[in-house]
Amino acid sequence: MQIDLQTLWYLTVGTLLVSASLLLWERQAHPARARVLGVLIAALFTFALGCVVAMNRSHIPVVLGMGATNILMMLGYLLVLNASAGLDGHRYIRLSAGALGFLVLAWAMAGTQFPAAFWNHVSSLPIALTCGLTAWILMRSHTARRLRSRPIAVWISAVHAVFYLGRASISPVLFQQYGPDILSTIGKATMYEAVLYSVAMPMSFLMIIREEEKQHLLRMSHTDQLTGLANRHAFFEQAALILRERHHYPVSLLAFDLDHFKAINDRHGHPVGDRILKLFAETAREEAGPDALLVRLGGEEFAALLPRCDHRQALSRGSVIASRFAKAAARAEGLETQATVSIGLAAPDCQDLTGMLASADGALYRAKALGRNRVETAGPNELLLRA
Repeated sequence: MQIDLQTLWYLTVGTLLVSASLLLWERQAHPARARVLGVLIAALFTFALGCVVAMNRSHIPVVLGMGATNILMMLGYLLVLNASAGLDGHRYIRLSAGALGFLVLAWAMAGTQFPAAFWNHVSSLPIALTCGLTAWILMRSHTARRLRSRPIAVWISAVHAVFYLGRASISPVLFQQYGPDILSTIGKATMYEAVLYSVAMPMSFLMIIREEEKQHLLRMSHTDQLTGLANRHAFFEQAALILRERHHYPVSLLAFDLDHFKAINDRHGHPVGDRILKLFAETAREEAGPDALLVRLGGEEFAALLPRCDHRQALSRGSVIASRFAKAAARAEGLETQATVSIGLAAPDCQDLTGMLASADGALYRAKALGRNRVETAGPNELLLRA
């Protein structure tokens, strides 16, 4: 079935408007990405307007119609570029304005002299450059870095860039060899590719935003809201992965319990108690080591699983955490209370997480019984370190 060029223009406008309408609807469901989706929707409507101008350029002076179409299309691609950068909170407004200004100047100066060459060949170069830059931004995006959908979005922009680069470089050769009739074939190929791009590009962005939101919800479900540490569910899930590699390196576990925390809450109120919990989480995060898996087990109880950390190193880290926390609490403005922590270290011969937690809890209870504000270790050869 043969489709004439005018029908392809109508098809492209239709797909652009449908894609824009679907994104408008989806925008309500993703308020955190409303700006990015808004910029992308503006790009799709700009593309559609450019297509309408191109379809009616026979009713407009040749240079004005071609130039207006090319500038509108470039504006659409620059909006897509800014939507890509917006995933990481960046904008390229000055760059976009400069690129459009240069293109307007080029059409005013050279486009009036060689309108056909500009329309058929030269105008493809800035489009190819902008799409290539968009692919590069998506590839380097911190937000999309770990998303499965990122390569799809990158390839869509990259293939589009290569297509227009090929149009700019190969079509003059084909024109010389086959004459003006080849331009109709090139135009149809361009519109076929435009239809595919007008669907694939916005859908790839939507895939990124949906996957990003899914990962955010997953992180929230695995995170203690007050302290930012892992919650109990995430701790048991991630600890299992760490303990599978225990035969390659030592793993230690510390259990923490803030001293007299209920009395602090009763005397000073829950806001002060929350500040103490957050202060301990910050101290533990700084001192436990970069590989430590920290968890708030509930209330004032915490734990730290320490991969690549032997018994003596874990004991030393526990002592440092206790000491630094007590000093930080004493210096904290507005606490007006002394806060300390008791710590239990699991015996080194424990092989599973349940056994390690039970062992560390036993040492922790002994630390409480011996006066609090100290580190106790489980096992036959007990070591004591006063915080």
